[in-house]
Amino acid sequence: MPALPALCLRPRDLRRGAALTLAFCAAVGAGACTGSWVPGRGDGAASSSVLSARTGPLTGQGSRGTASGRGGEGASGAPAGAGTADRDAVARAAAEAAAEGKSGKEAAEDVVSRSGDRWGMVYDQSEYEAFSEELDGRWTGVGLWAVRTRDDRIAIDRVQPGGPADRAGLRAGDRLLRIDGQGVTGLRVAQVVALLRGAAGTPVVLELARDGAGLTETVRREELRTEPVSVREIPGGITVIKVASFTRGSGERVRAAVRAAPPGGGFMLDLRGNTGGLVTEAVTAASAFLDGGLVATYDVRGDQHALYAAPGGDTARPLVALIDGGTMSAAELVTGALQDRGRAVAVGTRTFGKGSVQMPTELADGSVAELTVGTYRTPGGRSPDGGGIAPDLTAADGAEDRARRVLSGLGVGP
Repeated sequence: MPALPALCLRPRDLRRGAALTLAFCAAVGAGACTGSWVPGRGDGAASSSVLSARTGPLTGQGSRGTASGRGGEGASGAPAGAGTADRDAVARAAAEAAAEGKSGKEAAEDVVSRSGDRWGMVYDQSEYEAFSEELDGRWTGVGLWAVRTRDDRIAIDRVQPGGPADRAGLRAGDRLLRIDGQGVTGLRVAQVVALLRGAAGTPVVLELARDGAGLTETVRREELRTEPVSVREIPGGITVIKVASFTRGSGERVRAAVRAAPPGGGFMLDLRGNTGGLVTEAVTAASAFLDGGLVATYDVRGDQHALYAAPGGDTARPLVALIDGGTMSAAELVTGALQDRGRAVAVGTRTFGKGSVQMPTELADGSVAELTVGTYRTPGGRSPDGGGIAPDLTAADGAEDRARRVLSGLGVGP
């Protein structure tokens, strides 16, 4: 099983109050003090006082997951005031259940559910391994994103262009009823994801509903990859950098795009629909527009820690950050840092709202419990947890046009 991240800030399934992920984990080093970052499977840097011996990827994942990775329900906001589950009580319940031949995962889930920890979650080994794959921007599945609706049904949020689901004609809004004959209504999205996963080349039968009519499709799983960063130039000398998620390597792609941009122009950093990912990649992306300094602070059971940008970023050319209700976790961390540091004008709609910290614990049966231990804040002291981050200028469908006008007012373009 992949190494456990030392700290997690993850949105979760909305059945418990939200959706899916911001995990903090760190490699021990001087980066927290100097603004440099110590590599290690993409790990970020943080104070060693919060680290377990098993450090893994420092991540910040959002609520919508791939059908072959992880998923949760999208929403415009997340409830605040999450409780916490006692780590020892969760581990003890799992161990006792395992000793009796029962499911330690189910016992742990029961303790977490009763604790009021809205962000706490328990994952089996396959779910955790799927998450690790997704952080690499790859997975095996059918290429669709699943969400849970307010009435506890499962729907397709979007499909990967050119993927198996897309070629089969599946589309956003289709209701997913059964997978290989098993009903999915009422299941957690992570459970649905597990059903959709499997070996490349194997078939999966999907029963769906579209506009009141039934639909059955047999789709073959494939090894899939996503391109987390795309770059395009639009008139006026504006470089649009779209970051779909902060998977491994995405932060450096953002920095490369900034370095390659034509001089004298401006930037749009499009974080709409960004469900998060590795926090170290998010900090690297923020570093493209900052010259060192604070990106975020966070606490773990009352102990305070900080994350810093690397020096040398572009602080001269104007920047607009595009955000919406799908901007989550690590993407909110970037948005808040650029806002508070006076580096970007945020245009769009309020972000999702997830800023609590979870710490993972491996249980006796190999499953992983992630329990809330604290919160993170922007450089200005704001917590996005529950309320999200408000844009400086509100715009919905016309967000990019408004961003162009902002950049024009800042001297970009004719």
